[in-house]
Amino acid sequence: MEFGIIIIFLICIIVILRILFGSSKKQIEEIAKNETLDELAEKYPSNVEMCKEYLKMLHNETVIVEEDKNATNSLYIAISNKIMIADVRGSFTRIQTIAHECLHSIQNRKILIFNFIYSNIYILYFIIISILKLFNILPYEMMFLAILIMGGFIYYFVRSYLENDAMIKARFLAKEYMEDKKIFSQEEINKIVHHFDKLNDIGIRCVNYTLLLNIVIEILIFCVICMIR
Repeated sequence: MEFGIIIIFLICIIVILRILFGSSKKQIEEIAKNETLDELAEKYPSNVEMCKEYLKMLHNETVIVEEDKNATNSLYIAISNKIMIADVRGSFTRIQTIAHECLHSIQNRKILIFNFIYSNIYILYFIIISILKLFNILPYEMMFLAILIMGGFIYYFVRSYLENDAMIKARFLAKEYMEDKKIFSQEEINKIVHHFDKLNDIGIRCVNYTLLLNIVIEILIFCVICMIR
């Protein structure tokens, strides 16, 4: 009965999160799709070169930069101090996307390493307790559930801090970069930055929604397992 009530509560949370923060992928794609701005952005250097120029602006040129044309998302890997750039050449959004990953590289290294290690431990913990409960060899279910919830909140706060910080600052770094390069007129820069603002408004909500939703779903899955076992 306890887990039944918790499950209903978690479903209500999912619905509320969707209403308050949920944004469709289609909305983001519509804003990011602009042929005029895409053509303008082609005047800028290659992804790798742009990334290195950003890192120079940030006085952090020790980062390894690689491009993965098969990847769909760019990524900064704290452990190896490496930026993996996805194939984002054909979009104006790459100017801000690359800035975002470069900003991750100058964030507090202790927090970045903690996030990397803790994220893996948290996922592993969820998998282990779920498997143990499936085989009905997990005592004190409520205690493990409480740890999962607490662990989820820690994961969310650390990850959301890192992502929100990079997303907010990327807009300003991208604008400064464009003004320094003097490839665009100020009017063109303002137009691109305006689209960045629209993207970030939805993107920040979407990232936070996704992080919270994943945590709630993991808790929900564990509760369902506990109820049926």
